[in-house]
Amino acid sequence: MTRYWLAVVSRDHVQRGVQQGIAQANHGKRAPVERMSPGDGLVYYSPRTGMSEGEPVRAFTALGNIDDVPVWQAEDQGGCFRPWRRQVSYDKTARQTPIAELQSELDLTSKPNWGIVLRRGLVELTAHDFDLIARAMVGR
Repeated sequence: MTRYWLAVVSRDHVQRGVQQGIAQANHGKRAPVERMSPGDGLVYYSPRTGMSEGEPVRAFTALGNIDDVPVWQAEDQGGCFRPWRRQVSYDKTARQTPIAELQSELDLTSKPNWGIVLRRGLVELTAHDFDLIARAMVGR
């Protein structure tokens, strides 16, 4: 059964992940990326350009599908940081799409305090929301 995920990550980090064909979530923790399975859909939402700083973005910034490659732990990134990763096939035609354009139609934003849910870092989306976001980003 295909599942759909929304990861909340700064745009700068999303862009690096797209270039490398990888996904990380929740500051490189293992459990979030292990919840994903091959074939699952992944969309990134970026509140800002940088982590905890930078210009506001408030947009969906990348779209892809989880590849059939096991979760792995990256080599030391400096400072003993070894994040857990998944391989992802990203749709390179996806365009950044402001959440405001879809907010009135998304299941995710239908509850009054929906922004608090995003603080989890990784949220399961409904198929409806993933399809709506994908159509907006790439015209599917």
